[in-house]
Amino acid sequence: MQQIVDFYYPACMDTKLGGYINQLRDDGSIFDERTKHLVGTCRFVYVFATAVRMLDNPEYLEAARHGVKFLLEHHRQPNGGYAWLLDGLDIADATNHCYGHAFVMLAFATALKSGIGEAAQPLADTFDLLEKQFWRASDQLYVDEISPDWSRVDPYRGQNANMHMCEALITAYEATGESKYIERATTLARRVCLDLGGQSGGMIWEHYTEDWLVDWGYNLGDPKNLFRPHGYLVGHWTEWTKLLLILEGHNPEQWMFPQAQKLFDTAIEKGWDHEHGGFNYSISPNDEIIDTDRYYWVLSETIAAAGLLAMRADDASYWDWYDKTWEWSLEHLVDHDKGGWYRILDKSNQRYDDLKSPASKTDYHPTAACWELFKRF
Repeated sequence: MQQIVDFYYPACMDTKLGGYINQLRDDGSIFDERTKHLVGTCRFVYVFATAVRMLDNPEYLEAARHGVKFLLEHHRQPNGGYAWLLDGLDIADATNHCYGHAFVMLAFATALKSGIGEAAQPLADTFDLLEKQFWRASDQLYVDEISPDWSRVDPYRGQNANMHMCEALITAYEATGESKYIERATTLARRVCLDLGGQSGGMIWEHYTEDWLVDWGYNLGDPKNLFRPHGYLVGHWTEWTKLLLILEGHNPEQWMFPQAQKLFDTAIEKGWDHEHGGFNYSISPNDEIIDTDRYYWVLSETIAAAGLLAMRADDASYWDWYDKTWEWSLEHLVDHDKGGWYRILDKSNQRYDDLKSPASKTDYHPTAACWELFKRF
């Protein structure tokens, strides 16, 4: 965790425009000073607010507060929404994404947990905004994308935004103790992991129609789409494992642990590459490997899931996977010289380029994994 923070800080602090500079090469040099992605801004707040608690350095509290200020003064729009993309301080894309607003909630909730009291009202306001614009009571799920003026809802429906809303709601509950957050998180988990999963053999598909029916053909020709790739994503199965076990600790229901085990065990069975190590990224509905790339976030989420499962199940086989995924990550993904995690490798575990942190990365995933395990150990 210290190596991650040392890689980004203080180079990421934008003292001219405010907020953060996200785009860093492997050596820490900046390749783009102007792009400010909503998800990247929020993830930096998360990283620094978490570092306050793990590493006990008051500088990180001010670094997190710096991001909260930028969210409120520049990403937030007069109509309440948060702009997806800025070019410097100019709006490049004001589309309202539920995925982005989930990270806004996560950022404010994590900031509040670290002692940034001015994040409390924006946290409540963001939940209310999501309730008004994105929540659909008839579906018991959130819609994905709405136009900048809130007039048009895109017909696409996806589990990913709802998964990150579940994470944000759990964190909001931990920050405030308000039951509405954990109750909503439980509803989302049940709908995605049981109801939607029931359409796809108990496993979680990514993409749905407007009526929340599985869309097997969505982005069929675009398996490397950054936010909506075609196929099953095994990393999201292990990410849901992690969330279900955290959720069970706050609001237990009998189905949560067995479903967490099923998702993890299937991810290992179908996704792990026994020849080269690491996880293949995506799988077709026919269990064929679509994308053999190895993404840093998949290993991060699996490390967290394996550790939490090992503690919950008292099963040594999960400790074996915890060790195995950590060891592979330390060998191939962690930069022991400069710090931070490499984002993506090919099937031979080689990097494609020297861009360690393109827009929105920030190493939030390994930070989140380390925090969930650190606070339990």
